[in-house]
Amino acid sequence: MPHTDPSSSSPPGAPEILSRGSWRETRRVSEILRQETVGGALLLVATVAALVWANSPAADAYAALRDLEIGPESLHLRLSVGAWAADGLLAIFFFVVGLELKREFVAGDLRDPRRAALPILAAVGGMAVPAVVYVVVASRAGGDAVDGWAIPTATDIAFALAVLAVIATHLPAALRTFLLTLAVVDDLLAVTVIAVFYSDEVHLGPLLASLGVIALFTVAVQRRVRAWWVLLPLATVAWALMHASGVHATVAGVLLGFTVPVLRSARAGGPEAGPGLAEHFEHRFRPLSAGVAVPVFAFFAAGVTVGGLDGLRSALSDPVALGIVAGLVIGKAVGITGTTWLVARFTHARLDPDLRWLDVLAVGLLGGIGFTVSLLIGDLAFADAARVEHVKVGVLAGSVLSALLASALLRARNRAYRRLEELESRDADADGVPDVFEGHGALDDGPAGEAPAGSGRG
Repeated sequence: MPHTDPSSSSPPGAPEILSRGSWRETRRVSEILRQETVGGALLLVATVAALVWANSPAADAYAALRDLEIGPESLHLRLSVGAWAADGLLAIFFFVVGLELKREFVAGDLRDPRRAALPILAAVGGMAVPAVVYVVVASRAGGDAVDGWAIPTATDIAFALAVLAVIATHLPAALRTFLLTLAVVDDLLAVTVIAVFYSDEVHLGPLLASLGVIALFTVAVQRRVRAWWVLLPLATVAWALMHASGVHATVAGVLLGFTVPVLRSARAGGPEAGPGLAEHFEHRFRPLSAGVAVPVFAFFAAGVTVGGLDGLRSALSDPVALGIVAGLVIGKAVGITGTTWLVARFTHARLDPDLRWLDVLAVGLLGGIGFTVSLLIGDLAFADAARVEHVKVGVLAGSVLSALLASALLRARNRAYRRLEELESRDADADGVPDVFEGHGALDDGPAGEAPAGSGRG
């Protein structure tokens, strides 16, 4: 990474990157991160519990529970408990991802293309570079090793926030927003990769039927139907048909999330424009996703039998595992930081004066905590059980190493972060909006999700 700061050659008044957004958006992001931090703690507990059980004398009981098959065979839903967690519970997680991403681009700060460009490009760079790094390292193994190219491309926001909570760092608002948006876009790209590259043989009939049911769900939510006894059966049928089609069932979750309106329409004599069903569903489903779906999936996905130091050494001698570690630790940091630097370089923008490129590198390392979706892709990429176990070791090792390196950088900057936190919470005029967020115009008007009166459905 070059040491030249592109902002040093930027003219006075040049645009800034990673500057603070609106108070409305900052407040909303803080609320989301608080929920995800709790989910991250549960995720860590579930992961440790799985590893302890899988490496205990009762390891066979863990495997038996994970591989226990339940569900109706007639509907092709006779799945193992582990598969139900991956295909079923993670659909809830991706439904929330769909809600969050749509909200960002319809009513959030990212409806401004200039603010949206950086996290989108950083997410793309943060996926492309790890994939290249993985292929370079893993190709030495030959055979189907390169099929796992997408494993180190994902970012686990819950795990990253758990790390932030453990080290008690006071990450500035701009970096929190950047990390969350980066992770959400990353998740969307990851599910796209799953749909295109890791789906089984696609059966057109069930796929079209699933899309038809999703269309019915769209009509219902656009008409502001909230009744669970209408929406839940439609969502379940859409998920089951997507699963039967051969396309990974989590894709249905994202598509269903995209259909939910973000804004409430303003009509003559009716309610004013404001938050729509997306915010209502997000409040309902985010705790379920962060507190149940992701930890349960992690519990059944992370239980790898290491076999002591010899087993760990054997797993990490596999180029596939080494490729995952290199992709998560090096690829993510270089991809996210390098893309951000290039955006600043070629747009003649400068980094926000309160931040340093070291802060961006720390966020890039946090992006290397690729746990939940990485484990999912690893399970889809390889059929060989031994190789899947090596994948799990690589994901765990890479995520832990990224977390440790990010923690070291963030702790080194924590004094500066505390100063920024004090600045961002100071409210001298006691109007409920910290002074530093004053003057952001329309972005500060009204509650999150609000749009000007007369705006259409989002």
